[in-house]
This record gives sequence, C-alpha cells and structure tokens, in this order.
Amino acid sequence: MALVNWFPQILALHVGAVVISGTLFALRGAGRMAGLRIIDHPAVRYFSYVNDTVLLGAAILLTLIIHQYPFADAWLTVKVLLLVVYIVLGAIALRHGRTPRLRVLAYVAALATFGFIVSVAITQNPWGVLALLGR
Repeated sequence: MALVNWFPQILALHVGAVVISGTLFALRGAGRMAGLRIIDHPAVRYFSYVNDTVLLGAAILLTLIIHQYPFADAWLTVKVLLLVVYIVLGAIALRHGRTPRLRVLAYVAALATFGFIVSVAITQNPWGVLALLGR
C-alpha cells in the first residue's frame, strides 16, 4: 500500500501530537512559574521526548506524501524556522532563564510562537493568520 493512502491517519497523528506537545509545554511552563516540582519528573520529560519524536516522524512522512519540503516551500520553511525559535524560547522558559521575569517573557513568547506555527500550518501560508488580516 502506498504511503499516500495513509495520509489521513498520519495527519491525525501529527495533529494529535501537536495538541499534546502544545498542551504539555503550556502546563510545564505554568508549573515552572508556580514552582511545582512535578514538571521535572523524568516521566514528564520522557513523555515529552516520545511525543516530539512522533510529531517529527509524522511531519517528515507528511512532507514526503504532499511533496512539499522545508527550504523549497515557503510555508514549511517558516514553520521550521519558527520551530527553532519556539525550542529556544521554551528552553529559556523551562530551564535556562536567569530571572523569573525572563522565564515568563520567554514562556509567553514561546506560546505565541507556537500559535503562529499552527496558523502557518492551517493556512499553508508563510504569513499564517496575518495573511487573513490582509484580505
């Protein structure tokens, strides 16, 4: 059976992993801001790693199915670049921010970046939701 026949299932897996990833980051960030130690539990971290691996694997399969690729198609390029920004901001928010204020700012910026990544994916436009405002 061709990979394209699995498109709906792979897309559903990818979207589900996106929802889990965003929700888990939001909860971990809120927990960090509240000083909860549970967010540092290895099970939480490992679940996040497994989910992000599934997310990346599904993303790679989807690019192969739709024949659109980062650095060849603008909207996927923007998604990949914003993903790097999101990861850096998330690391600052959860681990590397030197002050509570910096961690909060990075957390809010990471959530906004995540939302914009989702809008780019939904619109398949590098301007994401901003493209809709220009209409």
